[in-house]
Amino acid sequence: MKILALIPARSGSQRIPGKNIKKLNGHPLLAYSIQAAKDSDIFDEVYVSTDSLEIGSIATYYGAGYVERPEQYATSSSADIEWITHALAMLKKIGREYDAFAILRPTSPFRTGETIKRAFAEWDRKHCVKAVEKVKQHPGKMWKIRQGIMMTYGDGHKNNHLYPTQGLEEVYVQNASLEIRPMKIMNGNDVFYQPFFTTGYEGFDINTIEDWILAEELIKRKMAHLPEVK
Repeated sequence: MKILALIPARSGSQRIPGKNIKKLNGHPLLAYSIQAAKDSDIFDEVYVSTDSLEIGSIATYYGAGYVERPEQYATSSSADIEWITHALAMLKKIGREYDAFAILRPTSPFRTGETIKRAFAEWDRKHCVKAVEKVKQHPGKMWKIRQGIMMTYGDGHKNNHLYPTQGLEEVYVQNASLEIRPMKIMNGNDVFYQPFFTTGYEGFDINTIEDWILAEELIKRKMAHLPEVK
């Protein structure tokens, strides 16, 4: 199979300005996803989708190509399918077509080449893959409030909140470390997802300044490890 790594890196991060190129342990955050993709030996090519020429030049420096993303696909509310469809169309125009692609978001710097290898080894080649991890806050303990009245959240048993969390059904949440999609499955509601279970800090996602501070501390204490940028 011919497989593409797609890394989304728009310029307009609001919670951490310039997040994708802000330096973490000496390199732009974006560099670690590029390096992980290269280390995996899975991908025929690695491309960054960005609305910023500065980000594009940094992507090139660290060994990836880039696709210029139009502004309308680079807003905080832009759906993934928009920039993905655009990137694939632009690459097709220059003769690059693939059987499958993976999405590797820069906000997961502790995802390594070995993480990606493991995901592809487990992939059945038929369905989409989403990285997931066990939830830290169980939805059975969550509430919504309507007109000052608390109601249990979701469609589960209304009395879940009365039981210890460890006695409730296991629930998983997707994280941003990776997705895999065969090209034949791009749209539709009947998409079946195969779970890929991340371990340790592989699925750690940097979205806020608190996340950034925690990432720096994890590195300092050698509790989490970044890909070695070459």
